[in-house]
Amino acid sequence: PNTPGLRELQNEEELSALLEGIQQTRLQLEDRHGYRRPLALKLSPDLDARAIPVIAGLLIRHQVDGLIATNTTLDRKPVEGHRFAAEAGGLSGAALRERSRDVLAGFHRELGDEIPIISVGGIDSAEEARQRFDAGARLIQLYTGLIYRGPGLVNDIVRSL
Repeated sequence: PNTPGLRELQNEEELSALLEGIQQTRLQLEDRHGYRRPLALKLSPDLDARAIPVIAGLLIRHQVDGLIATNTTLDRKPVEGHRFAAEAGGLSGAALRERSRDVLAGFHRELGDEIPIISVGGIDSAEEARQRFDAGARLIQLYTGLIYRGPGLVNDIVRSL
């Protein structure tokens, strides 16, 4: 998220070219080694809603095995007024929660169960994990929630499910 121009790769033309190159390399490696490596693409929560159906189509066309929704956000509105709000870099945790959930739901509407979605971003409770699964996630990743809630968060989530 801190690499200049990285998010430009999510534009249709650039993403299609990137996925095409990866797919060709995967096929070559599969032929050579007899094993197909799974590929999951992690996307920004800052996507325009109109990009979701386009990207979903690219994921299917290029045989991507999984989608990780989402990476960190560059949006500073969730931390407006905080003394560190202007710092560079992507935001994670609670500042990302709602947008990550929305992107997850948008991709699930487009993909259904055709491509598994891994949800990440602001998952810090069993209730939030449940909301992600209800919105279409097949798996979840925990990062910031572990920092604030500790490893017991995993146990809480598993018991609640």
